[in-house]
Amino acid sequence: MRRVALIYNPVSGQYSARRKAAIEETLAVFREAGVTAEAMETKAAGEATIHARQAMSDGCDAVLACGGDGTVHEILQSLVDSDVALGVIPLGTANALAANLGLIGAPAKIARKLLEAEPTRISVGRIHYQDQAGNPGSRYFVVAAGIGADALVMSRMDAGLKRRLGYVLYLIECFRTWATFSFPYFEAVLPANGHGGGRVVDVSQLLAVRVRSFGGVLNKLAPGASLNNGNLSLLAFKTQSRMHYLKFLLAALVGRHTFNGSIELLETPSIECRAHNGALESLLVEADGEVLGCLPVRLEVVPHSLTLLIPPGAQP
Repeated sequence: MRRVALIYNPVSGQYSARRKAAIEETLAVFREAGVTAEAMETKAAGEATIHARQAMSDGCDAVLACGGDGTVHEILQSLVDSDVALGVIPLGTANALAANLGLIGAPAKIARKLLEAEPTRISVGRIHYQDQAGNPGSRYFVVAAGIGADALVMSRMDAGLKRRLGYVLYLIECFRTWATFSFPYFEAVLPANGHGGGRVVDVSQLLAVRVRSFGGVLNKLAPGASLNNGNLSLLAFKTQSRMHYLKFLLAALVGRHTFNGSIELLETPSIECRAHNGALESLLVEADGEVLGCLPVRLEVVPHSLTLLIPPGAQP
């Protein structure tokens, strides 16, 4: 590593007052190691993507996302299909990618781990969707993408409360959505394979997972999910029963969840999702916690398309 850019969101996470000190500590670690390092502050949505492109133009061989999964998501859009590596310094409320890589602790400690990291080519997900104005769009994702209740939860997150309450707000909004959402069905179209034709499944929630672990209590939510997996690991909820949802999520919190007829674990390279004919409710879609738009959606894997800094001992 010769030159790096640290891109940080000054209001990501709960402790924005400490953010500048954390960035300075991280810069110092890299500079002491002989690495040219500079910090770039984001001031508006989408600016992290622009900064990442500027860093690539400036000759950086790595860009570090200093924030949460939302900051990672923005920077990711510029780095796919390039030789510039992505690194993570977790300073946000949700830090699933960092947790999956074992990057837990003080920023300076994590910076030292990244100095020893191996740049590794991984596969990422891509979601094609329709935005709120009806225009087609697409985004890459590295943690997860979802259609249904999880996207509704993300849309209800108030930025100010998120900074004050942190992860507690996720739990509050999850409970509110569970208690009030109707979980309408939509169609998930699985592609044909060597064993036969495709099939159409009615689901009320679909979650495509790319990480082995979300960290914290949600460990191994989707067994088999991996940044190296050439398939999508899909949680397909084929039920509208609140009790089925509750039982599964409670079991997942203690690592004892199983899959059955109503909640299925699927492996597929791609999948298409569309609303039922005559559906009255427009279902939201999200990727890496960022609400993007609504159905129709196509999810796929883009093989070996991102260079990620993976620290020694990590098993992502």
